[in-house]
Amino acid sequence: MKIEKTIVSEAQIMEKVAELGRQISRDYAGKRPVLISVLKGTFIFLADITRKIDIPVEIDFMSIGLYSGTSNHTGIVRITKDLDVDITGRHVLVIEDIIHTGLTIGYLIQNMESRKPASIKICTLLDNPAKRLVNIPVAYSGFKVPDVTLAGYGMDVRGELRNLPYIVQVSEEE
Repeated sequence: MKIEKTIVSEAQIMEKVAELGRQISRDYAGKRPVLISVLKGTFIFLADITRKIDIPVEIDFMSIGLYSGTSNHTGIVRITKDLDVDITGRHVLVIEDIIHTGLTIGYLIQNMESRKPASIKICTLLDNPAKRLVNIPVAYSGFKVPDVTLAGYGMDVRGELRNLPYIVQVSEEE
């Protein structure tokens, strides 16, 4: 794999995370939302945005896996790590690294809605509307990104590049 170019710099990320944190703090003032992160790609964004939110929050994680014989473009997923927190009657904010087709996040939102939360909103650092197959209402969005392979700031390609403090476009060629 080859790094082609930087798509979002570390400074741009930090500025946007601070802005999103202020917005979330204002919008949820007087509430104690549950921030839910889908592992693994979102963990760095979750850590950074949590430090920029100045109201009490609770954090939980979900993990998903693909059924064998499917691709991540089908939206056919299974929950491999469910929530530990009861979200019934709670305000839920799902923290995502990137939204592509909307199929996976749509499935997760539907799953969470069955648990009767007071509200569910989505915060994503990156949004790729060119790939969208499902209309997903995103309350907080960082950057619109092109339809390319991205890595860094928690996102990986074949397990590599998660540790970059910025987001890059990569090509699959060696």
